[in-house]
Amino acid sequence: MPTAIITGASTGLGRALADHLCRDGWRVVVDARTAAELHEAAADWVDRGGADRGGADRGGADRGGAAVLPGDITDQGHRRELVAAAGPRLDLLVLNASSLGQTPLPPLARYRPDELRAVLETNTVAPLLLVQLALPALRAAGGRVLAISSDAAVEGYPGWGGYGASKAALDQLIRVLGAEEPGVRAYSVDPGDMRTRMHAAAFPGEDISDRPTPESVLPALHRLIDADLPAGRYTADQLREVSA
Repeated sequence: MPTAIITGASTGLGRALADHLCRDGWRVVVDARTAAELHEAAADWVDRGGADRGGADRGGADRGGAAVLPGDITDQGHRRELVAAAGPRLDLLVLNASSLGQTPLPPLARYRPDELRAVLETNTVAPLLLVQLALPALRAAGGRVLAISSDAAVEGYPGWGGYGASKAALDQLIRVLGAEEPGVRAYSVDPGDMRTRMHAAAFPGEDISDRPTPESVLPALHRLIDADLPAGRYTADQLREVSA
C-alpha cells in the first residue's frame, strides 16, 4: 500500500487530494492546525480501512486509511511525528499547508516584519525541514515531493509580496532538491485559482463561486504522482495539456 504525507489536509486542495488518494488505496498521513476540522474531514478515510485517528495501523490489505495528526507544521516535534507515522518508506510528500500572511493583503511598504517572518516560516522553512526529515523514507521508496505553489510566486500582484516571496523561495528549494536528489522526483505546482477558504480570505467580500473546485485540479496533479515527468515547476494547465 503506497503511503503519502499531506500537510494542511482539513480543507481545500489538501482535503480533496487526501480523500482521492485514500479512495485509490493509499494510506495517508494528514495534518492541520485545527483538530476538529481535520478529524471531521478524515472520518471517512479512517473508516475506509487501515488506520485509526492516532495513526496505528489496523490492517486493510487493499483499502486506504489515514493517520490523523493535528498540529502545526512549524513545530519540529510535530514534523517528526508525521514522518514517524509514515514509516520507513514514503511514496509521496505533499507540501500543501500554507499561510496567506498579513491580511488584508498589504503593500510591501506596510508589511510588518513579524508577519513576513511568520509566512516564510510556514510556507518555506517548515516545508524544507519536513523534507529533510522525510528524505531517508523518500529515498527508500523512490518517492516524490509535491509542493503546492502559486502564480503569485512568478507574477507581481499588488499585496501578494509576502506570500509570493515565500512561494518563490519554495519553488527554488524544489528545483535544487530535484538536482541534488536524482532518486526522488521533486515538483512544485501552481494549481491556479480555486474555490478555497484561503482564496476567499485574500478577496474578502468578493464572490468566488465561479472559481474551480479543488477537486477539478486532481487529474492534473495525478500527472505528477503517476507519470515520470522531469523534476521542476508546473502549472495545472500545463499538466492538463500533457494528459490531453
